[in-house]
Amino acid sequence: MTKAEIERHKNEDYHKLLASKLEYRLERIHLGGGKVKIEKEHQLGKMTARERVANLIDPGSYFLEIGAFAGYEMYPEYGGCPAGGVIVGIGYVKGRQCVIVANDATVKAGAWFPITGKKNLRAQEIAMENRLPIIYLVDSAGVFLPMQDEIFPDKEHFGRIFRNNARMSSMGIPQIAAVMGSCVAGGAYLPIMSDEALIVDGTGSIFLAGPYLVKAAIGEEVDKETLGGARTTSEISGITDYRVPDDKTCLETIRNLVDKLGHFPKAGFDRVASKPPKADPAEIFSLLPDNSAKPYSMVEVLKRIVDDSELTFYKKDYGKTIICAYARIDGWAVGIVANNREVVRTPRGEMQFGGVIYSDSADKAARFILNCNQKKIPLVFFHDVTGFMVGSRSEQGGIIKDGAKMVNAVANSTVPKFSIVVGNSFGAGNYAMCGKAYDPRLIFAWPSAKIAVMGGEQAAKTLLQIQTATLKAKGQTLSAEDEAKLLEDITARYEQQTTPYYAAARLWVDEIINPMDTRRVLSMGIEAANHAPVEPFNVGVFQV
Repeated sequence: MTKAEIERHKNEDYHKLLASKLEYRLERIHLGGGKVKIEKEHQLGKMTARERVANLIDPGSYFLEIGAFAGYEMYPEYGGCPAGGVIVGIGYVKGRQCVIVANDATVKAGAWFPITGKKNLRAQEIAMENRLPIIYLVDSAGVFLPMQDEIFPDKEHFGRIFRNNARMSSMGIPQIAAVMGSCVAGGAYLPIMSDEALIVDGTGSIFLAGPYLVKAAIGEEVDKETLGGARTTSEISGITDYRVPDDKTCLETIRNLVDKLGHFPKAGFDRVASKPPKADPAEIFSLLPDNSAKPYSMVEVLKRIVDDSELTFYKKDYGKTIICAYARIDGWAVGIVANNREVVRTPRGEMQFGGVIYSDSADKAARFILNCNQKKIPLVFFHDVTGFMVGSRSEQGGIIKDGAKMVNAVANSTVPKFSIVVGNSFGAGNYAMCGKAYDPRLIFAWPSAKIAVMGGEQAAKTLLQIQTATLKAKGQTLSAEDEAKLLEDITARYEQQTTPYYAAARLWVDEIINPMDTRRVLSMGIEAANHAPVEPFNVGVFQV
């Protein structure tokens, strides 16, 4: 076996192990609050949130989950919050793409943690950007009171949900809400601010104040059903539109409602018959190195994602540390911007490091992004970037100006943008490659991804210098052994914060995906984006 073959086998084993860990963690997250809590829901005659989603979407269709790792390893003092206590994603209902939001009552009775609010807002953002109908399957005890100060009062907190309800209504985006369990306090506004509301007999209830609070506030003794059960809300107050006997009927009624929705103008992105890649997608695992510092061919990775493994390169021999190319993904025309991880040589004989953005590559990428906007072609960014080139030559050559061109183009782009974080995504490189701050319609990470302001080794050494300088200022010194231990601790802590799981827990990425699913999730994302006409493109001020 050759050295190259040994290296490929090592890479393959490493990345397959990462994919296996991803699947194992997802399986645990899918249990929500655990098997005991799931059984309790069944005893009440209720489906779990995931069962409701499975019964709502078209049989055999794909559900693109968003934020499965939301809240991952957060809130340990409260026993955790799997998937943020709410299931979110894009699914097909009667052949129509819809955003689906389902409270998970097995997780703290569906109570809202801070990350729950953030995830709900992300769901509404996806619906608004792509003009997709949104379906809420409500089953929640309301705000998680021990953390009310982090979920209730701010601009991006709980109240923003209802503001978005109103905004979506004005935009003509259909909203359907089903009260399938508790719906209390401020949360009661969500279904009533939707276009149509359903309630399940016996398990659904909706009111501003429950029986205990009513007793405490005004002394009235009243039971839950009389206060806001299915009969009260459908026959007396009239705040719900459909009274259904059980979860199954409720979900089927929603399907019938979606089936009658009208159709709206589309963006008109080009699509032809899909062709699978000629190169085997499974080879991605052996192409990616087992160490993010090692070079590799991003072009070869892309050939295992795009239709027919065909790429039309833009300025192929200029600005080589960024790859710009036209291609198709599942039939959809796309413009690809990807970091080249190979060490390249310029026509002048100068060496450029792979994964670093130089002035020429930034200029090339900015022009390509303008072209895609001009031609109404969605953009897909593949991140493996350590940042922009630094040093006197780069500064004197105007790297800040050229980097600003690229950032300007990304920020003002109006065609939908999608990001796949393959490896490193550091510093301003994350911004230029359409990180979360630059409004990608969807952003996914592979298990090999790392997101941070800089690489772990550089950051740890910088932090160590700061800490040792602080100690010296106080008249203290560290032995070589203590310094090594401190560096080790800093590195471990920093590296943990750069993992894709840390990012996904905080919704810096929408989901961690197996690389084999990349074509499917991008295709579904572009299909969603095609529902929203593209706004006019104005680039703003460029320093030429």
